Amino acid sequence: MRRLAIILLASAAGIGLLAPRASASTPPTTDPGATAPSSTATDNATSNAGATDAADLAPVNVVQVSGLIDEILVDKIVTSLRDATTDGSQAVIFQFNSTGAVVSRDRMAYLLGVLRDSPVPIGIWVGPSGANLYGLGAQLLAAADATGMAPGAHIGKYGTPLLVPGVTVDFGDFNNVDDRLRTQGIGLQDARDSKALKLDITDEGVPSVKNMVLAMDGLHARGKVLATVSRTFDDNGGTQNNATLVRFFKLGLLNQLLHTVSSPAVAYLLFIVGLALLIFEFFTAGVGVAGVVGAACIVLSCYGLAALPTRGWAVAAILFSMFAFAIDVQVGIPRLWTGVGVVFFVIGSWFLYRDVLGADLRPSWITLIAGIGGILLTFIVGMPSMVRTRFATPTVGREWMIGEMGTAIADIGPEGIADVAGGRWRARTNRATPLKAGDRLRVVAIDGVTLEVEPEEGGAKDYREMRKKRGADGAADDEITDISPEANADVDATA
Repeated sequence: MRRLAIILLASAAGIGLLAPRASASTPPTTDPGATAPSSTATDNATSNAGATDAADLAPVNVVQVSGLIDEILVDKIVTSLRDATTDGSQAVIFQFNSTGAVVSRDRMAYLLGVLRDSPVPIGIWVGPSGANLYGLGAQLLAAADATGMAPGAHIGKYGTPLLVPGVTVDFGDFNNVDDRLRTQGIGLQDARDSKALKLDITDEGVPSVKNMVLAMDGLHARGKVLATVSRTFDDNGGTQNNATLVRFFKLGLLNQLLHTVSSPAVAYLLFIVGLALLIFEFFTAGVGVAGVVGAACIVLSCYGLAALPTRGWAVAAILFSMFAFAIDVQVGIPRLWTGVGVVFFVIGSWFLYRDVLGADLRPSWITLIAGIGGILLTFIVGMPSMVRTRFATPTVGREWMIGEMGTAIADIGPEGIADVAGGRWRARTNRATPLKAGDRLRVVAIDGVTLEVEPEEGGAKDYREMRKKRGADGAADDEITDISPEANADVDATA
C-alpha cells in the first residue's frame, strides 16, 4: 500500500507539471513566432486585447486560387464570396498563384464586378515565395480591400484595363509603375515603393497567410472594422499576438481533377496518350484495359482542350498524324507514312495553344520531349513490333496450314489480314489477283511471318507456263508448252 501511494502521488505531480498553465492558454491559431507586420497592426491588436479573446473573434476564410484562371476557379471565387456572407466570416483572403486567365475578358470583368459588390471585405495575398499573379487576374487586385505579397512573388502583365464601373485599375504612377505593370512583372520592393499594394506595412512583405491575417486587423472596409488579432500576456510579462480562426478552402476532388486536366501540359499528354492507346487497342482486335484507359484519357483531354485557347487546325494535324502512323502500323514496318506522321505531329504539338495575356501556354521542353519522344518510340519501335508479334507465326510446325481455306478480313492487295483456322494472320497475294474483304482464299505457302494466299477460284498462273490438259481418262493430252519469250525466239529462229 505504501508503494502504491507513492506511485499515485508521483503520477499526480507529473500530470500537474505537464498540464498547460491557464495564463498561457491560446486559441489553436496562435503563432508565437509570427512577427507583427506593422506598428498599426500592433496598436490595433493592443486595443483589442483584454476586450476580446482570439477564440471569440469571427473567422477569416482563406481560398486557394492556383493555376490558370478558368471557369472552375471563377465559380470557386464567386461561390466563396457568397458562402462567406452566410457563414459568419468577417473577411475572405484569396491566396493567388496564377500566370494568366483562359476565360474571356467579359468573364473576368464579371468576376471583377463580383469582388466589387461583395459585402464581405476581401484581401488578396500573392504567395508563397515564388508565386505570381499575371495577366487579367492581376487586375483583381484593384477590387480588393487589402493586398499583399510574399518575398519573391511578382505581379503585373495585366494589359488593357477591364472596364467595370466603380473599379479603377490603377497601381500608382511612381516611376511609371502602372505602365510597367501592364507589360511586365514587378517584385515586392518595387510594389512597396510605388504603393501598388493596399497594406500599410513596414516589414519586408507578407511571408505567410498568418501575417496577412494579422496585417488586416483594424482595417476599415465595406462599412466594417476588421478584428483579426487579440493580444495575451504570459507570466513573464511578454505579449503574444493571437490570430483569429483561419479556415482554408480549396477545390473539391472533382473540380480539382477538371482544373488539373485544363492545364496545357496535362491536356496535351492525355490527348496523345489516349489516341495511342486507342490505336493499340484497335490492332489488338479486342476491347481491354488499354481501350478503356484510352477512352477516359480522350474524354478528359477534350474537356481540357475545350477550356484552353486551342488551335483547331493543330488538333486536326495531330489527329492526321495518328492516322498516318496507323497506316504503317498495319503493315508492321515504318515507312513513308510514318515520316508524314512525325512531321504533322511535331507541328501540331508546337502550335497547339494560343498564348494568353501574361502566359505562354506552349508546353515546356520537358513536356514536348516526353510527348514527341514517346510517340516516336511507340509508332516506330513498339507498335510495329507488337503487330508483327500479334499476327506472326513461326513456320516450324505450321505446314498443316498450307491448303487451308480462310477469309480476307480486309482488302489484300498485295498485303492485308486474313482469318485462317480461327486466327488473324498477315497475308500476301499476287498483285494480279487482289482479294476483297470477305473473299474466300487458300493458303499456298508460309513465308516467314506471312501467309501467301490465292483466291479460292481463279488464282493467277505463271505466264511462262501452261498446265497440262488432261482427258477424261486422266492421261496427258499435251506436254507442257513453254511460251516464254526465250522459247518464242527459238521458234522464230527455226522458222
